[in-house]
Amino acid sequence: MKQLLNTLKGVWKLIVLFLLILFTFSYAMFQGGFVSWFLFYSFVPFALYALCLSLYSLNGVKVERILTKTEYSAGEEASITLKIERESAFPLLYLVVEDEMSEQLLRARKSNEAKRFLFPGFQKEMSIQYKINSLPRGEHFFGSVRLKTGDLLGLIEKERQAPAESRMVVYPAYEEIIYKPMAHHYDQGMTASKERVQRDTSMAIGIREYQPGDRFSWINWKATAKRNDIMTKEFEQRQSHDVFILMDCAADSRFEAIVSFTASIVRAILRKGAQSGFLTSAAVRTAFPIRGGETHQLQIFHHLAKIKDDSQSSLDRVLEAEHFLLQQNSQLMIMTGKLTKALIEKAGYFASKNGTLTIFLIKHEHESPSGDELLLKTSANARGIRVVLVHDGHFDVFSGVSR
Repeated sequence: MKQLLNTLKGVWKLIVLFLLILFTFSYAMFQGGFVSWFLFYSFVPFALYALCLSLYSLNGVKVERILTKTEYSAGEEASITLKIERESAFPLLYLVVEDEMSEQLLRARKSNEAKRFLFPGFQKEMSIQYKINSLPRGEHFFGSVRLKTGDLLGLIEKERQAPAESRMVVYPAYEEIIYKPMAHHYDQGMTASKERVQRDTSMAIGIREYQPGDRFSWINWKATAKRNDIMTKEFEQRQSHDVFILMDCAADSRFEAIVSFTASIVRAILRKGAQSGFLTSAAVRTAFPIRGGETHQLQIFHHLAKIKDDSQSSLDRVLEAEHFLLQQNSQLMIMTGKLTKALIEKAGYFASKNGTLTIFLIKHEHESPSGDELLLKTSANARGIRVVLVHDGHFDVFSGVSR
């Protein structure tokens, strides 16, 4: 429908142009004199150019978008170049060039640099360059480039959307932090737990008295016979530095800070040589197994670039639904901007079953936790849950953690 209206509008303007030519010629013929013929001959060049422009097509114009690179970090500056090539040297009085981009980039761009008013004349090749000062996190797509030209009187206008699709991935901003593994052992929390500690049974380092929960195969029969009391072997506890991260994807004003801190800690863990798993439960649940290496980091960063705070479930419900976390012989880290009673209760159950659990509470740079959150933090510590307060821009939280 829109295309039909544009066609009818173009035909109507062409009819008006012919009527104006006819009117000025009739005026000169019937009125006579220098002034009337001067008006006619002065109007003829503009009318002829408009007629020629009506036959000119912008379909022969090719546009190429050149990106200096396709992968950035949030906050970086991007330089974009548009190269325009025309097949013919038909003179154009003006050419409006506007680059179409995603809504996020339009909000990030402070000026109208992506829309330029050019005077090409007979030039067949042109180029414009503009910058986006502070790139927002996300996967951004550039669509077509809008081209528009016309005559001096505005009677004939030509417009075209020149295809020039491009893609840009902006990874979350991160800080350089040094990760120091938190001391823990398999199946051992920060407080006393009745759960059995998993040990390396291939290496006995001593003997001790029997305790409830010890396996029958651990009994040292020779020592038992000598002491006339049941003695069991003492094994070396196996330490693990593997980490599994659960990120809160509920709508929150601190979501960008949560994503940046998560990216920072994932990078620090993997650069330390440890392994990390990752889980987000946004509109679509996404889980990464515990692995290490740069490829694993790139996969997580690519996911973090596109993640949105559109989760319909609270973090405590997510934690309750993910039963497989109980089978993970690793530290569990939770990234969130809110501390709730339900979350502490679910996290307490995990801490009692699966050892060390840390909740990183992310706040804005000068934001303080509420009174309720401070009380919940005390309650969490009593349950063996470590709660660490993190402020945006100050992510180095491991400086006080012992190896």
